Amino acid sequence: MRFSLFIHMERWDDSISHEQHWKNLVELTLLAEAGGFKTVWIGEHHSMEYTVSPNPMSQLAYLAARTSTIRLGAGTIIAPFWNPIRVAGETALLDVISDGRAEVGLARGAYQFEFDRMMNGMPAAEGGDYLREMVPAVRELWQGDYAHDGKIWQFPTSTSVPKPVQKPTPPMWLAARSPETHDFAVANGCNVMVTPLMKDDNEVVDLVNKFETAIAAHPEVEKRPEIMVLRHTYVHDESDPEGWRVGTDGINKYYRTFDAVFGNKEEAVNGFHEPSPESKFAEREDFKPESLHRSAMVGTPDEVTVRLREYEKLGVDEFSYWTDNSLSHEEKKRSLELFIEHVVPQFS
Repeated sequence: MRFSLFIHMERWDDSISHEQHWKNLVELTLLAEAGGFKTVWIGEHHSMEYTVSPNPMSQLAYLAARTSTIRLGAGTIIAPFWNPIRVAGETALLDVISDGRAEVGLARGAYQFEFDRMMNGMPAAEGGDYLREMVPAVRELWQGDYAHDGKIWQFPTSTSVPKPVQKPTPPMWLAARSPETHDFAVANGCNVMVTPLMKDDNEVVDLVNKFETAIAAHPEVEKRPEIMVLRHTYVHDESDPEGWRVGTDGINKYYRTFDAVFGNKEEAVNGFHEPSPESKFAEREDFKPESLHRSAMVGTPDEVTVRLREYEKLGVDEFSYWTDNSLSHEEKKRSLELFIEHVVPQFS
């Protein structure tokens, strides 16, 4: 099982500039590359400070020039916000710039907040139609001349300019949860990225089972797709037995903010969303520190290693270390250093 870094610029107030947040992201990426991580993933989000990422491509292009071995993943492009020609061309250009290190992730999108601003209020649930039409169109454009007459997009004969370095195409990943999306991904030769969010490892088992069911249903797919599990991760020193609470408190704040954005009922102020109040979740078991300790990848290096061994036994190909957790850069850096020093070598 390999490791990747899933990272955004997290900005919770205006005490730290965007410029400094970007420098922090670069520092953690370079640390991950030196520590043996295989990929860095950056997603796409709009008009929200707690995940600053209007376009992963520009960030990854910069990182391509600062790195030499780590692969560069758009994780994920939100299909309804793009055109297939633009996806094909921009991702192929990243592949050229990085000498064949690009990975392409696609998702249908989830926040109605973003669809209200990017798609004139289109229901976010309709994003799946865009994803299913986008995937084969991009693949064709990477290969050469292709005209498209679909339900959503129509364009005359076009092609990706430039063409990607990787043959036949760069790896393509789909964010999946439902059995239908797993099946579509595997049928189209795509890898799958899943996140259990706040659920425990039984959810990981369930998601892997959905993936394996899709694999079994499509023996015609010659190259077996891969599965990545994405988890909020915080590693603390074993000398502090209560150190895990730092991680769970930070993740609690992250998900209360996620709730506020996902609920789409409160207006943001200059891009900042106020986290939903703790009182709203007083009776929610999954928001309690002990529950978050069991669900998020939080613990000492030994505790984290034991859980990751179980993921490996399940057949997980890639564990993505999710840095977003509302904590300071110093806390994130120390956690990543502990993971690199004590956990990564166990899986080398």
